Amino acid sequence: MKINAEGLDFFAINEAIRAAGREVTLTGCLGQRFIATGMSDVSLTVEGVPGNALGAYLNGASITVMGNAQDAVGDTMNDGSIVVHGSIGDAAGYAMRGGSIYVKGSAGYRAGIHMKAYRDKVPVMVIGGCAGSFLGEYQAGGVIVVLGLDGGRIVSNFPCTGMHGGKMILRSDCRDVVFPDQVSARPASDEELPEIRTYAAEYCRLFGGDVESVMASPFTVVTPDSSNPYQRLYVAN
Repeated sequence: MKINAEGLDFFAINEAIRAAGREVTLTGCLGQRFIATGMSDVSLTVEGVPGNALGAYLNGASITVMGNAQDAVGDTMNDGSIVVHGSIGDAAGYAMRGGSIYVKGSAGYRAGIHMKAYRDKVPVMVIGGCAGSFLGEYQAGGVIVVLGLDGGRIVSNFPCTGMHGGKMILRSDCRDVVFPDQVSARPASDEELPEIRTYAAEYCRLFGGDVESVMASPFTVVTPDSSNPYQRLYVAN
């Protein structure tokens, strides 16, 4: 079913989506916030540019955006998937604790901030282009993958600040990236490459591309090197 979002606020849009059934296309979207908040049983395609907090608290629904999206995509999402055929703004996946976000293009500042895992839930965010500053800030769980396919600097300043859990995978040797002392950045091992290939293959399935070309690059794996990364910052010896 198609819903025209022109002139509708987020409340009216979400009410229409809930009443429409399981397969919904939202047209004419122009910056409306909180679309599909908390939804579980819907497959939503968005044409246009959704506003902040697309898929906030998502609980199993699948969302496909046919262009760009703004800030806080997947804020505190619990389950489901968000696929963006463009780029996204700041703070994507804030406090994300399950599900997946795949972005064809790049992400702004603080992607994956406070990302966490819970029991069998391991959130995954895959960014095809580059990421802005503070990537994975205070990351506590889950996986962040940045592929750098647009050829720019793969991540800007201060990645992994306060990171104390989870894992980050960067398609680069990262010689030009400065990491904090509280993390360990090393080349991906042979044992880790099958997992990385899984994320790359899914990216290529969604957006096109050749997985062999994506994998023909060095990868850096970043993990915290202490269960208490703040101790050296704030506790006097």
